[in-house]
Amino acid sequence: MSRAEQPSRRTVLAAAVAAAVAGSAIPANAEAAPGTGAGGADPGRAPAREVDYRAWTTFRDWRGGVAQGARPVAGARPGVAIGAPAGTTDYTDPHTGRAGTWEYATWTSPVHRLTVPSTEVIASWNAHTPSGTWIQVELKGTYSDGTDTPWYVMGRWAAGDQDIKRTSVDDQGDGRSSVWTDTFAIDDASTGLRLASYRLRLTLHRRPGTRATPTVWRLGAMGSDVPDRFTVPASAPGLAQELHVPRYSQEIHKGQYPEYDNGGEAWCSPTSSQMIIEYWGGRLTEEQLAWVDPSYADPQVCHAARYTYDHQYAGCGNWPFNAAYAATFKGLQGVVTRLGSLTDLETLIAAGIPVITSQSFLEKELTGAGYGTSGHLMTVIGFTADGDVIANDPASDDNEAVRRVYRRREWENIWLRTKRYNASGKVASGTGGVCYLYFPAHPSPRQRKALAAVGVR
Repeated sequence: MSRAEQPSRRTVLAAAVAAAVAGSAIPANAEAAPGTGAGGADPGRAPAREVDYRAWTTFRDWRGGVAQGARPVAGARPGVAIGAPAGTTDYTDPHTGRAGTWEYATWTSPVHRLTVPSTEVIASWNAHTPSGTWIQVELKGTYSDGTDTPWYVMGRWAAGDQDIKRTSVDDQGDGRSSVWTDTFAIDDASTGLRLASYRLRLTLHRRPGTRATPTVWRLGAMGSDVPDRFTVPASAPGLAQELHVPRYSQEIHKGQYPEYDNGGEAWCSPTSSQMIIEYWGGRLTEEQLAWVDPSYADPQVCHAARYTYDHQYAGCGNWPFNAAYAATFKGLQGVVTRLGSLTDLETLIAAGIPVITSQSFLEKELTGAGYGTSGHLMTVIGFTADGDVIANDPASDDNEAVRRVYRRREWENIWLRTKRYNASGKVASGTGGVCYLYFPAHPSPRQRKALAAVGVR
């Protein structure tokens, strides 16, 4: 996002989601006691579990779903692909007007009963989509009163942009829940309604008469019921470590490729993604970067913006599209989830896993930032001896200025809260700990243990 404290597409989305979790909303003039949550929770008591992340990744998982024309694929990275297509379907791309016929196959997951009856769900996936192929991801849930949602489209995605334009789908709802770009949300959580379970459905597409197929390696979703809170309990420092992550500024790309969300000033998400992709060894070839103006520095950032761009949302900040982009690099996978505290971040950093986090704040709320924002992504790369957060902040004037140190208590609160006051003094939303995790397709035992500790397997 840009540095300005102004409405953005992600702000509109987050505001809608915040309304969905407003079951115990606090008056705008209310204040929580220092060091407590919005409800005055005891900081010494372990918080209730707020997040349930479930993924299908193993050969056994893929065999366990309901397939129509799809087949499980064994190997070092099991997945699901087109076998004998179930039939053909027509699709007219809403962003190009181009109509086409596609062979398709489907795979539907078993029902997953959420351990946390949820007010919102975000799906994410990792896939290979060679030329002439693409995928659609859908979610169908059961409410806590036993009734069902419709099938909601959570994304139409391809790694490239020549066959279809990757896109979210607007105007989906049943009067009780809605999909806001990449996020399923209960419309009015004050009724007590929650999502109790869900299934995910993949539709794999390819051009008729070819043998090409998309292959999906990971399909999952994060359900959560994060309470309204202006402040969160403070965590105690527990780690002093810094990871050596490449530093890229989004600001040096101002004015470049404005067709992708007005250019680099809004590219915090793909810039952060590219930093961590390269940390893990992901590199783009000269051929892949040949489309970028050779006078531009760090052309890989321009590439990341183009290939995370959501043509309906008209931005590069679609969370699952960024995770899917990361997983197009050999040996990487990516998920979207929520973490509960800086202790969770320390667990991941200790295992060598940097984390992309989403936060919004006024300039005065984050010492040293020098800007306020209605929504911004940073990469957490470590902690100082005092427990302060070391972040690669792409909203910096140049690459050298990207590494920042932010005060622990300030940073933790602006990341984990779900309510805040904006520059006009009005109550606005916060992301409540949303993050991207990118990590090896075959994690080390230490990495696997750290990921499991934050609910990702």
